[in-house]
Amino acid sequence: MSQLMPENHFGASEEHELRKAKVTAMHQEGISAWPAFKPVSHTTKQALSDFSNANNTATTYALAGRMMTRRDHGKTFFVNIQDRDGTIQLYIKKDDVGETIFEAFKKNTDLGDIVWASGTLFITKMGETTLHVKDFALLSKCLHPLPEKFHGLTDVEQRYRQRYLDLISNTETREKFKKRSGIILAIRQFLQEQDFLEVETPMLHPIPGGAAARPFVTHHNAYNMDLFLRIAPELYLKRLVIGGFERVFEINRNFRNEGVSTRHNPEFTMIEFYMAHGDVQNGIDLTQRLLQNVVEKNFGTHQVPFQGKTIDFTAPFKQLTVEESLIEIGGLHAKDFAPDHINATIGKHGAEARIDASYGEKLFALFEACVEQKIVQPTFIVGYPIEVSPLSKRDPKNPHLAARFELFICGMEFANGFTELNDPFDQAERFKAQVQARTSGDSEAHHYDADYIKALEFGLPPTVGVGIGIDRLVMVLTDTASIKDVILFPTLKMSHE
Repeated sequence: MSQLMPENHFGASEEHELRKAKVTAMHQEGISAWPAFKPVSHTTKQALSDFSNANNTATTYALAGRMMTRRDHGKTFFVNIQDRDGTIQLYIKKDDVGETIFEAFKKNTDLGDIVWASGTLFITKMGETTLHVKDFALLSKCLHPLPEKFHGLTDVEQRYRQRYLDLISNTETREKFKKRSGIILAIRQFLQEQDFLEVETPMLHPIPGGAAARPFVTHHNAYNMDLFLRIAPELYLKRLVIGGFERVFEINRNFRNEGVSTRHNPEFTMIEFYMAHGDVQNGIDLTQRLLQNVVEKNFGTHQVPFQGKTIDFTAPFKQLTVEESLIEIGGLHAKDFAPDHINATIGKHGAEARIDASYGEKLFALFEACVEQKIVQPTFIVGYPIEVSPLSKRDPKNPHLAARFELFICGMEFANGFTELNDPFDQAERFKAQVQARTSGDSEAHHYDADYIKALEFGLPPTVGVGIGIDRLVMVLTDTASIKDVILFPTLKMSHE
């Protein structure tokens, strides 16, 4: 974690006024505080690597970065700049750059400024590879003092509201989001290698669908109609499978008008993929291979640390039915969730279920209360009641169950997948049941989507679909406790400043 030391002891507001005055003085002298760009030949990392490999003492490097430290030795300065790849030390000597450039540097620059420097590399007596500057220029003036150090951002929310300061001052934050990018890239590459086509589907839906969630509502003036921010891309992706794109995926932003916590953000990222001519077991196999590949490609191992535990992504993952999990993980006995005892068990464990809920809905509520939070290692849960799986095909061995799985890790749901329901008559009846549930007070129940039913009537091949939460995956793979720390700009309350 880098520490940023101020050049003076002025307060932040006073320092801001001093820097603005400095800009005014520069403009009066005809010097721009934000001039045109200057060509950069290398990043700091590239320059250091090139010099290390070839000892190119005669090569001229043109570098640019944010000035993080500077030490004044009279006629020389030692400066550290930071770019996207790392940091490097600059050696600025008055006799080498000339009095005009040296005095302008001394008078006009401050910590936080973005600067450009050109010169050759050498190794100091302290063993640090350093750029011996022959030319120097200010590229962009910073009008505020940087934090003294990362912990100087005493308000935790300031890290989220001013993420740019967090990224400037905290190496750990920068690395976390670089890892996030690498995780998403590995997901994309894996699916493309499996012959999946990446597509884009609408974010504005006339009917919210694809998940049990409350949507955000907006209004389109030209059509004079309400629209909903997407809660899931599922129904559109399955329309594409009907159209002949047999393997599709979308890395998508979803929006759900629900609570905010360390595991929930109203705007979040998922990967959803659909594969024709597959079933729930194919989905399980593909999901665990995908996750194992992503972890291995980014971390060189299948085991990663998370909050004091070691999470093992070695396939195959454990697999339990809902009822098996209630016994093995939830600590219940089979008689506890028998039809004549389940109401008492629900009351005992504080599970949430409607009075008129079906047995399957009650069983699911009990699973959420007694099992979900206790799962640590990657575990597939199967055998879900059909009542809580309105878009899933029925299990061919038991019509009361859905051909569905969910993946849980560290008490969090990571993936949801199932053999897609492709019977338009069955789907229509389940949509009707969802509408009835909404009438009874379930605000997250699905709407009736007549256009989707019509699409199914043209024939959806046997298909498996899977959705995986990318934000939660990044949380576990970067050992991060809060989802806000893996989303660059999480949703926050309005600031009153």
